[in-house]
Amino acid sequence: MIEQRIQQQFFESADLLYQAAEQLARPLAMAAQMVVDAITGGNRILCAAHGLAALDADYLAARLAGRFEQERPGLAAWSLAAQARDAAGLDLARLLQAHGHPGDVLVMIEPLREQRDAWSNALAAAHSQEMSVIALTGGATDEWRGLLQDTDIQIRVGHAREPRVVEAQRVLLHALVDAVDVQLLGSDE
Repeated sequence: MIEQRIQQQFFESADLLYQAAEQLARPLAMAAQMVVDAITGGNRILCAAHGLAALDADYLAARLAGRFEQERPGLAAWSLAAQARDAAGLDLARLLQAHGHPGDVLVMIEPLREQRDAWSNALAAAHSQEMSVIALTGGATDEWRGLLQDTDIQIRVGHAREPRVVEAQRVLLHALVDAVDVQLLGSDE
């Protein structure tokens, strides 16, 4: 019985990843181009999230500033999630007001819509700083329309279970960094 349940976890994740590959390739390619345009234009990538998703914001910033699969110079990226944790009570809106500049890109990671209200001020701050936004969101329904602008890119994993959304978002982060590297460096294959 438990082995079947474990297998079901893998099957459900694989099914979602297959669907996401078909549905999210285009917006992910657009997001990669947005990141490349920002970096080559002398701007920065600010990664942000709330709760446990902040670990993925840290991870993305580390992969961009460090390396993914190819050696390259570090890219101007950092995690605001790390700063928010270190500065007890400092919210993302204030950090974006302090660090965001026109042309920078905010990559927000929100697996489910639980923090939608908390993002309202942060997204307003990013937009007031003339930043572009890449929103990695999840959930069975899309509840971000009123907070995102037409120029923002939403990459939504349409699933109700948070573990499946988080798994898919990690693959999306890998695909994003790989697409950025390929555009900047060419393929190593």
